[in-house]
Amino acid sequence: MVVTAGVHQFRPPDDPTDDGGGTPSPYGGFPNESEDLPYRVEVWDPDGRFVEQVVAVSLSPAIGYAAFYAASREFPGRAITLRHKSAVLSRWSGQAH
Repeated sequence: MVVTAGVHQFRPPDDPTDDGGGTPSPYGGFPNESEDLPYRVEVWDPDGRFVEQVVAVSLSPAIGYAAFYAASREFPGRAITLRHKSAVLSRWSGQAH
């Protein structure tokens, strides 16, 4: 029996430490900053006036919803929104029970 193992290093395609000897990923590289990641999970300030931090961005709606659910558990007393571009898909009111 022959077992083949591989080692993968994850780094952006424009990494200056890349010696060019690696194999390109069959899945493509990292998204450019200019590419749109349309799903965003936002945590609002305690007064609900502004977005204090964006805790996740994603191309996938499933990952966006998973991050939204996780953020609602991580910040139970804060307002959380899941957006697709400018539309609000889901909102956690931030009211702890």
